[in-house]
Amino acid sequence: MATPFLSSEEYDERAHRLYDEGEYDTALEVLKEGLALYSHSVELYVALGYVRLAREEFAWARQALAHALVLDPEHEDGLVGLGEALLKFGECEEALALFRKARATCEEDLDLMMTMGRALYREHFYEEARELFARTVAIHPDSAEAAAAYGYTLHRLEDELGARRQLRRALHLDGEYHEARIYLAHLLYDRGDWAGAAREFERVPLAEHFDALAVWRLLELKRALSGLHTGDAELVPWEQRLQELEADTDAIDELLAEVEAAVDAAEEARSQAEGETGVLPEGHRVQLQRGRAVSGSWAEIVQQLLETREAGCESIARFLHGPGAEAHARTETAPPVEDPHAFLIAGERAGYWHIEY
Repeated sequence: MATPFLSSEEYDERAHRLYDEGEYDTALEVLKEGLALYSHSVELYVALGYVRLAREEFAWARQALAHALVLDPEHEDGLVGLGEALLKFGECEEALALFRKARATCEEDLDLMMTMGRALYREHFYEEARELFARTVAIHPDSAEAAAAYGYTLHRLEDELGARRQLRRALHLDGEYHEARIYLAHLLYDRGDWAGAAREFERVPLAEHFDALAVWRLLELKRALSGLHTGDAELVPWEQRLQELEADTDAIDELLAEVEAAVDAAEEARSQAEGETGVLPEGHRVQLQRGRAVSGSWAEIVQQLLETREAGCESIARFLHGPGAEAHARTETAPPVEDPHAFLIAGERAGYWHIEY
C-alpha cells in the first residue's frame, strides 16, 4: 500500500539501502510504490534501472534508464546505467558514446568510473577497460579497488608484469585486500615463482580463504617447499579449511547434475530435430583460455566442458567451484541451468570463455 508520507528522496534512500544489502526484490517493490506517487522522479527511475540490472532484467533496465534520460539527458548515473544495459544487447558504439558523455563530467566519481570499467570488463572490452582503469588510477591514486581492477584487466591483455605491478600497488594501499592478494598469488604460481606464491597465499587469513583452488595450491607448495606431509601439524588447519570449502561445493554438484540433465534434454531435442529434418542444427564454437576451443551444439559444448573439468582444467573448475579471486570484476550469481546456452552465456559474462557467434 502506498505511503504518501514518504518523499521521493526517502523512497530513493530506502531502495538504495536495500540494494546495498542485496535485497533486490524488496527494493523493486519500494521503487514501484515510489514511482506510483512520483512518476516524474529521475532518481527513482535511475534506481529502478540499476535494480533491474542487478536482477539481470536487462530489457526492463534499459527501459527505466532510457525514461530517466528523457527526463534528464545529462544525468550521470543514468548515462552509465543505460550504457551498461546497451552493452548487454550488443549495442557497443551507443554504449561507449554514453560512457564518453558521462566521463566528461564524472571522472572524479570513483564509483561511476568503476561501474563503467567493470561493465566493459565483463563484456570483454578489455582495451577500453584498460584505458578507463588507467585514467581512474591516475585520478584516484589512493584507490586500491581501482588499482586491482586495472591489474585484472592487464592480465586479460597478457601484460603479466603490469598486472603484478598494479596488484602489488593495490596491496600497498590496502594490505587486507584479500581478493587482490589471492589473484597475485595465482599469477606468481602460474609464473613459477613458488616461494612468492606461497607467501602471498599464506598472508591471507585462513578464515578469509574462500577459493578452494588457492588453498589446494598452498598445500601443494608447502609440501614441495618445506617437505611437509599430509597430517603434519602445520598443514592440518589448511587441510581442514580445504575440506570445508569442498563440502560447500555440494550445491555445485547439484548444479552440475541439473546441467547434465539439461544437456541430455537438449541432445534428445537435437536428435528429434535431426530425425524430422535430416539436417543437423548449426554448430557453435567456444574459445577457452590458453587457446583451447570446443565446438558443436550448445549441449555438446557443455558436455565437453564438463569432461574438460574432470580432466583437470582449472579454468572450468574455478568457474564451477567458488567465487575465484576477481569477485568485484565478475558476476557473482550461480550459473543458470535453464538450458546449455544460458549456462555458457553465464560463463562468458564471468570471463572464462568466449562464444564465437
